[in-house]
Amino acid sequence: MAENVIAGNDFIRAFSEDASEPTFLTESRLAAWKLASELDLPFVDKTKIERWNFTKFDTFEGASTGISNEELAEKVTNLVDLDNQDANYYIQVDARPARLQLKKELRDKGVILTDIVTAAKEHADLFKQYFMKDAVQVDEHKLTAFHAALVNGGVFLYVPKNVEITEPIQTIFVQADASKPLVNHVLLVADDNSSVTYVENYVSLDEEGVGIANIVEEVIACQNARITFGAVDNLSKGVTTYVNRRGHIGADSSIEWALGLMNDGDTINENVTNLMGDGSTGDVKTVTVGRGKQTQNVTTRVTHYGKASTGTILSHGVMKDKATTIFNGIGHIKHGASKSDAQQESRVLMLSKGARGDANPILLIDENDVVAGHAASVGRVDPVQLFYLMSRGISKQEAERLVIHGFLDPVVKQLPIEGVKVMLKEVIEGKVR
Repeated sequence: MAENVIAGNDFIRAFSEDASEPTFLTESRLAAWKLASELDLPFVDKTKIERWNFTKFDTFEGASTGISNEELAEKVTNLVDLDNQDANYYIQVDARPARLQLKKELRDKGVILTDIVTAAKEHADLFKQYFMKDAVQVDEHKLTAFHAALVNGGVFLYVPKNVEITEPIQTIFVQADASKPLVNHVLLVADDNSSVTYVENYVSLDEEGVGIANIVEEVIACQNARITFGAVDNLSKGVTTYVNRRGHIGADSSIEWALGLMNDGDTINENVTNLMGDGSTGDVKTVTVGRGKQTQNVTTRVTHYGKASTGTILSHGVMKDKATTIFNGIGHIKHGASKSDAQQESRVLMLSKGARGDANPILLIDENDVVAGHAASVGRVDPVQLFYLMSRGISKQEAERLVIHGFLDPVVKQLPIEGVKVMLKEVIEGKVR
């Protein structure tokens, strides 16, 4: 792995001081940087990542606070209704907060929506309680430590106890200059008896640049809380990306994930949902389209700790050209998690002879009196479906396109914001065309 040559303790102190970060955050960055030099890369099953560049960069933009109100590209404004005074959103360009709007009604109820550095400054107690504590730990491996040391963007969303947010909260993270690392952290906490729908987009404006993205997202549902989480990742082909989305679910709570993994560069996607409490539920729906010479590893794990917990994994992928994607689906029922149910399904469509897709379902059962099942398939577009459509006057190319959209629709239709849903459909259309 290529090591960074410009970062170090003085470098970290400098950009932390420039952002007027609290001392505890600066010190935690320095401790994480030391760990990053000592820890190994994460183990990624069936994908060799030792030669991937996850950490080297030549230029860096430190985190900033204050809203820049800079002009936004059309690709961004198409995703959000900036004229809607009732909309709730946060938009970030590289490391700069560009727009922030949260309804007064929600602010009055104690809802917090702010950039990650302002969260550390103004909501230190909550930040210290949840940031890289229960969901993701700093010392898991080199990339989590690197993230904690150099995080330069992200958002904090906190929903207080007994608050139910009916409108979606939307965030857009824009990588305008691929040479600047995007080290982004999302911390979403739904306290007891609360509910929220959150939808995010990762967007590249620099289609030719080369760079890295390190994304860690902690999604925490306390007791009897409900989180619906939608995401569309669409970073450019020159960006090597590590994504770690982690759910931590308390008793009688749930997280529903709908993830459109549409990056064009080499990507490691790790989604882990830990069902900590009795009666907790995790539902993960993922779609991805691979093209060119892209390599992706998509690992989805649901681990059952609580009794009568329910975990479902649905992963659909489409591969074309010489793209390679490994789907690892893992359902793990721990000892003590009796009455639990772990189900998973992984299906991959191959559009080209040179493409490769592997679906690897794994069930790990350490308890009796549970229910578990899995299904997996890798194959071409069903000729029977093509024949049926073509017999009704539809061309082969159009028929294949319809089959692909139908194959990916279980995740697309889950996204609650129409503009984001349309964008994902357009991205899919462009990739499979």
